[in-house]
Amino acid sequence: MENKFLDAMMLRHACKEFDYTKKISEKDFNDILEIGRLSPSSFGFEPWKFLVIQNKALREKIKEFTWGAQGTLPTASHFVIILARKKRGMIYNSDYIQHMMKDIHKLPADAVQMRGQFYEKFQKEDFNLLENDRAIFDWASKQTYIAMANMMSGAAYMGIDSCPIEGFKAQKAEEFLTKELGLDTNEFGVSVMVAFGYRKNEQNVKSRQSLDDIVEIFD
Repeated sequence: MENKFLDAMMLRHACKEFDYTKKISEKDFNDILEIGRLSPSSFGFEPWKFLVIQNKALREKIKEFTWGAQGTLPTASHFVIILARKKRGMIYNSDYIQHMMKDIHKLPADAVQMRGQFYEKFQKEDFNLLENDRAIFDWASKQTYIAMANMMSGAAYMGIDSCPIEGFKAQKAEEFLTKELGLDTNEFGVSVMVAFGYRKNEQNVKSRQSLDDIVEIFD
């Protein structure tokens, strides 16, 4: 399994244009979404939402403000906008955090109180996440990248290509969420996008620094 996974990592690349005639099966894409759902997050609070955009008219509107997806939006089998929760949902005393601890993690009342106090200290002191609204959103966004990376790696293992996309205008992206999708941008913001499909062209030879260049071991 290890060798097969490394082979998949060698094959994985940021695919800029897909073969639009090839579609990912419903089962395979559901598996990719499930990989995202099962990904780890800080405190297990899952600060993400995955929007799967298949409608061609919506993709055309996204293309207007997403310069990094000009080749993938028209050709991808599946296109995902990954949202991250903002301060309103992620602050230590929010209804969402209470919901996660009580309804999802099913913690007893004393554990909810203890964990909540620990989370408050983490936000206020350890990571200073409450200094401004952007700090806590960026912290949540970092976690969405874990989910995205797992989805892309899982897809590669399945022989499916992908491309992560940061090349978009953030303000326009949030306007799209409100006007076109009716989402509450006080609760969510666009973190990153990712396209999935099957490559049209062969990839270039993968270039990376050597392990010696990036790893230091302190015995």
